[in-house]
Amino acid sequence: MKEDYEIEEKKEAAADLLFNYSKFVMACIGNQVRPCDMRLHLMKEISGMPTSLKKEPSQMANSPDAMGESSSSGTARLDKVDSFHAH
Repeated sequence: MKEDYEIEEKKEAAADLLFNYSKFVMACIGNQVRPCDMRLHLMKEISGMPTSLKKEPSQMANSPDAMGESSSSGTARLDKVDSFHAH
């Protein structure tokens, strides 16, 4: 009986976690930002630091351009951002 209760608690905790994460993902999609930018924004907001979602991603998307096309990692990062915005 006690084991069944513990299993149900674990299932409920997993469902809550999935629900909260899906809200986080939808917020990322709605704001067209990467999850790392959203986390940074939320951490700054909680700590009272000034933050804006619109400025940070545009700077991040433009930084590989400024470096030029010689860096394969920079262009790959830019491609990911572009594909994320396309959806």
